[in-house]
Amino acid sequence: MADTRNLTDVPPTAGPREAGLTVGDVARESGVATSAVRFYERYGVIEAERTSVNHRVFDQSAACRIKVAKLAQGVGLTVREIAELLAGLPPDPQPDDWAEIACELMDEAERRVAALRGYLTEIASAGKLCEVVDRMS
Repeated sequence: MADTRNLTDVPPTAGPREAGLTVGDVARESGVATSAVRFYERYGVIEAERTSVNHRVFDQSAACRIKVAKLAQGVGLTVREIAELLAGLPPDPQPDDWAEIACELMDEAERRVAALRGYLTEIASAGKLCEVVDRMS
């Protein structure tokens, strides 16, 4: 596995008010590159605070949020939709909070599967494909 650390993201020392996860820590814990951590931050999936020396630090839920984001992307959600989905989570999500997100993801996955089944039925119905599009519109 490639080393995802970026030494410019690691604060030299963090005081009690600056404790948190670095970009590299979040990358390792979530299994993504540091650039992906920054990407998820840019789109509001995770949030960072700045230390007194202007380094990013993340709370303990950041890696979990990224893992959930990867799962949601597998369901077909865009990063913006994922950010909206996770926006209501408290800073320290509890199991009930995650269960609510899981229900929303399952509902969305079921909607998308049903739509895909409809497409498959129409495609298999024979005839010109361009007529299938007309029937589905």
